[in-house]
Amino acid sequence: MAVRVHPRVNTRHPDIDDEDAIAAFRNTLRSMPREGTGFPPTWVGVGVDSKGRLLEYVAINDGPEQWLIFHAMQATTRVLREVGLRR
Repeated sequence: MAVRVHPRVNTRHPDIDDEDAIAAFRNTLRSMPREGTGFPPTWVGVGVDSKGRLLEYVAINDGPEQWLIFHAMQATTRVLREVGLRR
């Protein structure tokens, strides 16, 4: 599976590089499609990067076995709740 990271991730969050976002995607603890996001559906997930940080990401499946992550940062309470990892 090919996973790409949009340049805006590092621009907005300089502490998150492409490898961090990809590691969190590959080490997903929980993910789910977001309701009402159109086509292709947007997925939100939480995973652990290679530095042991819990990151949230938002991605789309933009082709067979291809994902584009366009948002990644340290996991927020809101996203942890959204994916069911926190009450």
